[in-house]
Amino acid sequence: MTLKALVTEQTSDGMSTVVREVTEDSLGEGSVTVAVEWSTVNFKDGLALAGKRIMQTYPMIGGIDFAGTVETSDDPAFKPGDKVVANGWGLSQTHNGGYSQKVRVPGEWLVRLDDRFSTRDAMAVGTAGYTAMLCVLALERGGITPENGDVLVTGASGGVGSIAISLLSALGYRVVASTGRLSEETYLRHLGASYLIDRSTLSAPGKSLGIERWAAAIDSIGSHTLANVLAQTKYRGVVAACGLAQGMDLPTTVAPFILRNVTLAGIDSVNAPRDVRFLAWERLSRDLNLDKLSATAVEIGLSEVPRVAAAILKGEVRGRTVVNVNS
Repeated sequence: MTLKALVTEQTSDGMSTVVREVTEDSLGEGSVTVAVEWSTVNFKDGLALAGKRIMQTYPMIGGIDFAGTVETSDDPAFKPGDKVVANGWGLSQTHNGGYSQKVRVPGEWLVRLDDRFSTRDAMAVGTAGYTAMLCVLALERGGITPENGDVLVTGASGGVGSIAISLLSALGYRVVASTGRLSEETYLRHLGASYLIDRSTLSAPGKSLGIERWAAAIDSIGSHTLANVLAQTKYRGVVAACGLAQGMDLPTTVAPFILRNVTLAGIDSVNAPRDVRFLAWERLSRDLNLDKLSATAVEIGLSEVPRVAAAILKGEVRGRTVVNVNS
């Protein structure tokens, strides 16, 4: 039996990503086979399809997450008919990912979906939204409450940023949205942003300490942006760092940490323990406004993924992109 998948491989001319037929035998090892219904396009997917050292072997089926229905299972935790989601782990790195009509994965990679979420909803959340929730949990562990003051979200129009704004506003926080697309003000205010700032005010080299402006921040940009965010975070504030859109460097000093007692919390969504994943998805089912979620999502088919993956690296994609793997 064959099925449709989006396959990336190295060629003499560079990288090639095309939709083609593959066999179930080529899906890889695992105890659970899932009929995939939806996947999505994240920043990391953009890096993977561009050959940026994400995929470790070729050919590879990309897609760092997926949602669908269990078809067969050798894992007692899952049975046929269960609705499940997977984010990260080895998907699109060492193991074929979600850009396929079926996947085969270890059962420990899966989370059973709450009844409140459809599989499409789960991918409108995707790794970006799951990461946003991990960031919110980090702020809460650091003692940040709405009474502490504003929370900054960088990369506000992107996937992590969009869902972070929605989550924070629903929890009562006053959200400052940093974006390079101020034309998206209506969209960002609909999600819950109280006001916007231009990303250019944070993206250039700055002072190691600045005026205290926010109690906490969720940053998906890195580099000078993260350094400036830290420099302007209030005493005993918390910054959750989950991305590197501007770069992997962090040109700052110890000043924010030892003079203002700022906490920098690193967020990893790929290898997060299962109990953390369960908590994140439980909180998403409780705290995320599904009406706002639908406003962030655009639907595409498998063949359109390479175009969107390239656009996401250029910062040209707003919100979330869900992939119907069967179209």
